Amino acid sequence: MSDTLSPMSSTFSLRAAEPEDYEFLTDMLLEAINWLPGRNFSRERILTDPEISHYIAGWRRHDDLGVIAVGQDGQPRGGAWLRYLTSDDPGYGYVSDDEPELTIGVRPEWRGQGTGRALLRELIRTSHRQGIKRISLSVERANRAMQLYIDEGFAVVEQLQDTDTMVVETR
Repeated sequence: MSDTLSPMSSTFSLRAAEPEDYEFLTDMLLEAINWLPGRNFSRERILTDPEISHYIAGWRRHDDLGVIAVGQDGQPRGGAWLRYLTSDDPGYGYVSDDEPELTIGVRPEWRGQGTGRALLRELIRTSHRQGIKRISLSVERANRAMQLYIDEGFAVVEQLQDTDTMVVETR
């Protein structure tokens, strides 16, 4: 995962997410949830709400898989990770126990510059190499990331009020 990419004028590299990335990935979960202006979930809320905390609690479990985008300055710009959730404790994008769910977050100043796309592509490639056949996610239709997921091959498998569950076959 040492690809160096050049989105617009910035350069960054990708690396595997490690146990010590817990705090940063928690920040990225907060970014993913608070994408909508005016939504202001607190860090405390995401860490104590069981419907949200299961995306990050105990990071990094043996079957967790993630990637971090790091700028030339050494600062992380975004992260994407997969976590297996179960029918007993499903996520918003839960499809089945054997399909991990994607969470992705990018710092606001780096959105729209290729960081999220690079993270997503690398995570899909790495998943395929590790034998993961499909990845799921949940996205609100108003989120501009919806187009990214469509562009990268995700397809809607379930529609709720304003949210879609999507899956992609790894390649």
